[in-house]
Amino acid sequence: MSQGVWTQGVWGKLGGAGLGLAAGGPLGALIGAVAGHFLLDREGSLLGPTPREVVFTTGLVALAAKMAKSDGVVTPSEVAAFADIVQVPQDERAGVERLFDLAKRTTSGFEGYARQVAEAFRDEPALLEDVLDGLFHIAKADGAIHESEARYLAEVAAIFGFDDARFAAVTARHVRLADDPYEVLGAARDLTDAELKARYRALVSENHPDRAIARGLPPAAVAIATRRLAAINAAYDRIAAERHLS
Repeated sequence: MSQGVWTQGVWGKLGGAGLGLAAGGPLGALIGAVAGHFLLDREGSLLGPTPREVVFTTGLVALAAKMAKSDGVVTPSEVAAFADIVQVPQDERAGVERLFDLAKRTTSGFEGYARQVAEAFRDEPALLEDVLDGLFHIAKADGAIHESEARYLAEVAAIFGFDDARFAAVTARHVRLADDPYEVLGAARDLTDAELKARYRALVSENHPDRAIARGLPPAAVAIATRRLAAINAAYDRIAAERHLS
């Protein structure tokens, strides 16, 4: 794994002395394996506050690793796609690979990781969508989303609390099922031009990477938001051309 959007700050928080983490659960176990010198409480949880970028990025790494295990193979294109999102400085490459391998080999199921991420960001569903978008980006990197990957993504989405319509909208950004740009926008075909424009503008506002930056979201979330906005813009441009919108 090489360059992408894993920052030295995040990795430093996993390995830097003096910072306690309270992730607990399966993510806490992974973090503890990488930063083994941290103090644990009696239940085995790491002590202190957990920065959300650590939870976000560690959760994305863990879920990507479990997806790779469900597919049975990690292709070079999937590794490259992972590196598009999660930046790994050269001198920290071995540590991130260790985290990925630990998550892949652990007996804990992906459901535990997904539930912990869902709980951590239950008040920020957009961040859960970021995680799912990141997993889709990795899964499709080899040119196809395989049946096992599709099942995995649907199960993660269900744990995140996404209904069928929301999951279909995320899927449509990555997979050309019916090649329907309306699915990408989560918009009905019978919307008026004004309603469609309003829907598009709301999506741009919600998903603009500048908003993610202003909210202090993890760099991986900003990278995912940038790709998502591109898909939204492309879908609207297609519809606008069909409807001859100015």
